[in-house]
Amino acid sequence: METPWPPAIGKETPLIAPNKALGIVLECARPLGTVRKPLHEAVGYGLAEALLADRDMPPADCSIMDGYAVRSSDLVRCPCTLRVIGEVAAGSASRPRVRPGTCVRVLTGANIPPGADAVVMVEQTEEAEGLVTVQTKVPAGSNIRRRGEEAKKGAVLIKKKTVLGPVQIGLCAAVGKAQPKVYRRPDVAVLCTGEELQPIGARVRAHELRDSNGPALFAALFACGCTNVSLEVVPDDLGVLTLKVKQVMTEYHVLVLTGGVSVGKYDFVPEVMARVGAAIRFHGVAMKPGKPTLYATLSGNRHIFGLPGNPLSSMTGFYQFVLPALRRMSGVPVKACRPTMRLPLTRALRTKGERVKFVLGQLVWAKTGPSVRALKSHGSADLVAGAQADGVIVVPAGNQELPAGSLVEFRPWRSQLW
Repeated sequence: METPWPPAIGKETPLIAPNKALGIVLECARPLGTVRKPLHEAVGYGLAEALLADRDMPPADCSIMDGYAVRSSDLVRCPCTLRVIGEVAAGSASRPRVRPGTCVRVLTGANIPPGADAVVMVEQTEEAEGLVTVQTKVPAGSNIRRRGEEAKKGAVLIKKKTVLGPVQIGLCAAVGKAQPKVYRRPDVAVLCTGEELQPIGARVRAHELRDSNGPALFAALFACGCTNVSLEVVPDDLGVLTLKVKQVMTEYHVLVLTGGVSVGKYDFVPEVMARVGAAIRFHGVAMKPGKPTLYATLSGNRHIFGLPGNPLSSMTGFYQFVLPALRRMSGVPVKACRPTMRLPLTRALRTKGERVKFVLGQLVWAKTGPSVRALKSHGSADLVAGAQADGVIVVPAGNQELPAGSLVEFRPWRSQLW
C-alpha cells in the first residue's frame, strides 16, 4: 500500500501551485496499451505508430487540370495546331505516347502519358475535327504534379502520438491503413456525492438540488472521446462511499468524484482514499475556484480525482487536471495535454488574492481576430454565468490589474476549441 501524501487539507497543509499539481498528474498518468481500430472509428485517438507512405505520393506524374498533354518544344510558336491521338482520364491505365506534332486529352488527376512534359489548360485551346489549336506556349512541367513531390515511399507522413482528426483519417485511407494502431482511451466513472442531490426529473424542495455536476462531466467526457463512462449519485455515507469506490476502481481506469473533499463533517473522500489504499498526491491547490481539489493514485495506472461540489469548481478542476490526464493516458504528448490560447482582453480585469484565479471568459470574434471578455459571476455555484463561458482566463496570484488589450492565458472548455 502506498503512503498517502499529504494526508488531508487543512490550515497547516500548504497549498500546491496549480501548475505543479498538473505536473504531478501528468507524471503519474501513463499511456494505456494499444489497439487496432477500424479507420472509421479511429478519429480522436492518438496514433501509436508512425504512418508511412506505402508508395510515392503521387504515384505518377499527373495533371492538375483538364487540358492537353503536350511536348513543350512543339509550342515554340503559338498559335500552333496539334493532332489529338487519345484521351486519358483519372483512373485510366491508357498510355498513348505523345510524339512531335501530337497531344493527348487529359482530365484532372490523369497520369501524364509518355512523351509529354507539360499540360495546356483547356481554356487556352480550341479543338475541332481531331485537331487542337494551342493559343499560348507553356514551359516544361506546367500543370503537372510530379511523382513523389508530396512524399516518397517510406516517408513518415504522421508522427507517432498525433491525434487523428478528419484529415489525418483521410491520409490513413490514402495509404491503405484500414486499421491503424492507436492508444486506448481510459474508462471513466463519475460519482457525485451529496444527500441534497436529486435526479434531473425529480421535483425538488428548497433544501434539495438536481444533480448538475454528473451530466456536465458526462458531457465533457463524451466530448473528449471517452465512450465507456458510468455516472452515479452516492449519499454522504463513509461506508457506502468506500464500497462504491473499491468497486469502481476494479472496473475503471479513472474515477472522478464531486463533493466531499473539503474539511466538513460529511467530507469523507480523504478518509475513503486511506481506506481503499490510494496514495494522495495532493489535496489542496492554490487556485480559485477549486481549492479543495484532491488527486490520488492506485497501482496499475489508476487515478482518482476529488473535485469540489460547486459546479464551476468541478468544471475548472476537470479541465485543469482530469482532461490532461485523460489525454496523457490516450497517448497525447505531455506538452499537448492542456490546450491553451493567448488572447487579448476586451476590457480591463482586476483581481486580488493569493491564489491563481480562473475567471470565466467569453470569446469575442472580430475581423482582427478573437479576443476574450471576462464574465461576472456570483461565485463557484453560478452555473448560469458558467453557461455563457467558452472557458476560463488564468490570472496569476496576487493583486492584478490587467488593462484592456493585455494578452492573457485562455483555456477553452468547449470541445470545438480544443
